[in-house]
Amino acid sequence: MSTNIEARPSSGVPVDDATAERLATALRCVTVSREETDETSEAPDTDAEFVRLAAHLERSFPRVHAELDMEKFGHSRLYTWPGADPARTAAILLAHQDVVPASDPQRWTHPPFDGVVDQEFIWGRGAIDDKSRVLAILEAVESALAAGVRPRHTIYLAFGHDEEVFGNTGAARMAARLRERGVRADLLLDEGGVITDGIVNDVRVPVATIMLGEKGYATVRLSVSETGGHSSMPGRQTAVGRLARAVSRIQDDPMPLRVTPVVTDMLARLRPHLPTVKRRLLGFAGAAAPVIARIMAATPQTEAMVRTTTAPTVIRGGVKANVLPQQAEALINFRILPGDSVDSVLAHCRRAVRDEGVTIELVGMSSEPTPAAAPGPAFDLVAGITAEVAPGVAVTTGLVPGATDSRHYDDLADTRCNFAPVQLTAADLERIHGNDERLSRVNYARLIDFNRRLVTALAEPDRARGRQEPR
Repeated sequence: MSTNIEARPSSGVPVDDATAERLATALRCVTVSREETDETSEAPDTDAEFVRLAAHLERSFPRVHAELDMEKFGHSRLYTWPGADPARTAAILLAHQDVVPASDPQRWTHPPFDGVVDQEFIWGRGAIDDKSRVLAILEAVESALAAGVRPRHTIYLAFGHDEEVFGNTGAARMAARLRERGVRADLLLDEGGVITDGIVNDVRVPVATIMLGEKGYATVRLSVSETGGHSSMPGRQTAVGRLARAVSRIQDDPMPLRVTPVVTDMLARLRPHLPTVKRRLLGFAGAAAPVIARIMAATPQTEAMVRTTTAPTVIRGGVKANVLPQQAEALINFRILPGDSVDSVLAHCRRAVRDEGVTIELVGMSSEPTPAAAPGPAFDLVAGITAEVAPGVAVTTGLVPGATDSRHYDDLADTRCNFAPVQLTAADLERIHGNDERLSRVNYARLIDFNRRLVTALAEPDRARGRQEPR
């Protein structure tokens, strides 16, 4: 589908120095979200860093802040771009201003919050996740306003400040405000999918995965209490041994494989790009679903699409080698496939452990998997613009394996897309929440171009869909 929007193709064209510097300045604001237990006296004043970022945004995008209404929810920012017909909402565009900590800064090529710009990359924590999307949306809207673009239907920009710690005081409050207004948008767009290069087996072109929903989230705590004592006289059961056996039983008994409708759609869209043998197999996708699920389960990246994943992440117990601990606990994180639930995860853990001496309970935030709607016109619009700014990619669908702010808005839009047209390799993906996070100037140009085309298409929906408005 063509959007017929006149814009310079961004493929291969990097952003200029001024545009790169605006993003780099945002990266220098240390807007780190931390769990309460992670707070340290050495951490920068987070409130002051968010104030610095807000001042930078308002200084850099004067038209946006003069012409759009803006409400603050803590440090979260909800912008309203009123449409000529305000009774309808075209889109809610999400991004988040906060970032995760940089736990090992000495291993970075450039310090994580220095916002270094060189000839090829913009370096820093948040360069991909997710300040680049905040700035790219604002760049696009500022440019559209300067060109006289006005939306036919209202567009909201919602920039959270606590997405990395589940969005309960940012996205949740902004979503509640939109519900109060009776908002129902055609499109909800957030982070999640990207264009991957060399990651999907047997597909030789880059793959743009536009996610239609996300998996659920739950952390289960296993805890054991036993009689302590001296390690020279252990009983037959120790807290650590009992806990280790429970963790092993859960990890060795994963939840069942299942091919969901989203995966069926994803594979159908990739089928033309696959070798002949796999194309034939997918021609019998219904009957071959168990085989397809086993093939996808062969690698962690694709297994996450066909299973509720199990990840033991924390284990605690004991204080000294010669002392039997009285307590031990472990945390296991689950990302829940549609069709499973938080309750079914708990039930699975109890069946797998089979030990009444192990307490099994939820801890922290949990969320159910979101329903993934079938692709519709809003998906087609996003896919069409993706093909324009990244020619030659294979466009498909999927599910976000992690948790994003968009789960708070799920009931506020007809179509949800989690996607940004940045092209990343496997090594690039490891930089997200890892060391040396960076975004190429070419990727950033494509991201801005994508958002500029999108807001223009939303302003002129008939032209964007290749139709002439009735006279």
